[in-house]
Amino acid sequence: MKKNSVLFILFVLPIVAYLFFASGVNSFISLPVITKNIPEVSDWKSLDNKPVTLNGKITILGFIGNDVNKHKGNFFNLYEIIYAKYKDFKDFQIVIILPEGSQDEVRKLLKVDINTLGPSSGWKFVFASPEEINAFYDKLQLVGKLDNTLTTPNVFIIDKKRNLRGRKGQDKKGTPEYKEGYNTVFASELYNKMMDDMKIIIYEYRAALKRNNNATRKI
Repeated sequence: MKKNSVLFILFVLPIVAYLFFASGVNSFISLPVITKNIPEVSDWKSLDNKPVTLNGKITILGFIGNDVNKHKGNFFNLYEIIYAKYKDFKDFQIVIILPEGSQDEVRKLLKVDINTLGPSSGWKFVFASPEEINAFYDKLQLVGKLDNTLTTPNVFIIDKKRNLRGRKGQDKKGTPEYKEGYNTVFASELYNKMMDDMKIIIYEYRAALKRNNNATRKI
């Protein structure tokens, strides 16, 4: 029995891992850190007045500006392709940052659009002044910028330690690649690149959880 377990670990698990990573378009074996320790949002107002934190959560972070209705299609793509797959994952959330005064538009968006797609408890909306939003975004240290309405079509993957993750350097084939965000306008980009990168983040989380559980058992 012990011999069989050793053979399984040595031969089967590497094949499973290879198939997992080869199943997507990203051939990175891990998802590099673009910016370490980004700021928290817990001091900002939320739609339901409950605290929102990035700590301990796998977060999709977005900036939608003050014209919420204009970007409904982006929300639909993000919900259907990314959120619907991971909505039952306890430590997963989508956090959207908007300027103060857009609360009513967000409530309408939730009631009329997002809630008709399915559960939306993992969607968090936080509000701040334009100055605070710009200062926060600058600390992400990204190439792309917010436009004059405090909007970008890109969303960003934030890990549980508040590190912004993406593609940087060379992939396993030696091809240079840099990606800091994922354009919600294009369903194909979310379905291929972002979904593939989310798999890596979730795999990391589950592997860490398994290691911690094994360590607890040994103790």
